[in-house]
Amino acid sequence: MALLTDLLNLNLSDHTDKIIAEYIWIGGSGMDIRSKARTLPGPVTDPSKLPKWNYDGSSTGQAPGEDSEVILYPQAIFKDPFRRGNNILVMCDCYTPAGDPIPTNKRYNAAKIFSHPDVAAEVPWYGIEQEYTLLQKDVKWPLGWPLGGYPGPQGPYYCSAGADKSFGRDIVDSHYKACLYAGINISGINGEVMPGQWEFQVGPAVGISAGDELWVARYILERITEIAGVVLSFDPKPIEGDWNGAGAHTNYSTKSMRDDGGYEVIKKAIEKLGLRHKEHIAAYGEGNERRLTGRHETADINTFLWGVANRGASIRVGRDTEKNGKGYFEDRRPASNMDPYVVTSMIAETTILWKPT
Repeated sequence: MALLTDLLNLNLSDHTDKIIAEYIWIGGSGMDIRSKARTLPGPVTDPSKLPKWNYDGSSTGQAPGEDSEVILYPQAIFKDPFRRGNNILVMCDCYTPAGDPIPTNKRYNAAKIFSHPDVAAEVPWYGIEQEYTLLQKDVKWPLGWPLGGYPGPQGPYYCSAGADKSFGRDIVDSHYKACLYAGINISGINGEVMPGQWEFQVGPAVGISAGDELWVARYILERITEIAGVVLSFDPKPIEGDWNGAGAHTNYSTKSMRDDGGYEVIKKAIEKLGLRHKEHIAAYGEGNERRLTGRHETADINTFLWGVANRGASIRVGRDTEKNGKGYFEDRRPASNMDPYVVTSMIAETTILWKPT
């Protein structure tokens, strides 16, 4: 076993200029993260200098067997915390051989919105709070929970320490450091209200980079839980009953919101979001109706309301934002399994580009 570890930890840069690039993309379900590796002749830091690649889309639910080739376009580069050295992770999106984005390529439309001059001028910032649940591999039951049974009720687990309250910290800390190594702007972690549930935050990130960074952070977490023999769940309500669900609260601000007088801009933006509540809910993740029940720090899925420091609202404005008259707000509606390309670009489109009739 020591030999295997030695080989895994080989520093290639001592012996060759060649590097390994792990190409990452999103599969047909919209939540399955796929990847494969290739050798390149030397270090690369610009995604436009990377070769396009392809894969069998019929094996990922993204193309028919008789015309199965899907083309990977490299879009963002991160350092590889697993292979280290000059090796890289490459976030890609997916196209037909003719150059058209395939239906599951949500990044393409998001990039169009973020490149719109009116959106780019507002420099939209995002901070995404990604909640997730760690499950025991063979029984798909939360980590630290008694098999076939339940722990004590919620209360002592949030941001806790102790062997009877905190489960999976080694995975969480490994992920934290791996993301920092990769160059992801991960801004923090914490234990969540339901035992076995955790959160990491990505941001502030500008525009399309928020989606790229969150997807690669998810990929890194999938790899770490694979090593640990633990199952990673982004289900928005993994355990039915009086247990908190899992969301991906999305914090947002524009240049106008961050400048003096920004609070009025924030209120107008929230009003727009309320007018398009149903459209946003439809795009904010599968199974979200099981989470947005009006209990457990959420507003009911059919209700739109906002408030200052109100964690039971659809949109929460912080006390500092109210006090300073400028800042950001938090959209609490997105589910843990949302697509960050969809959610971030939709918030920008609604609040900056959309004109109510």
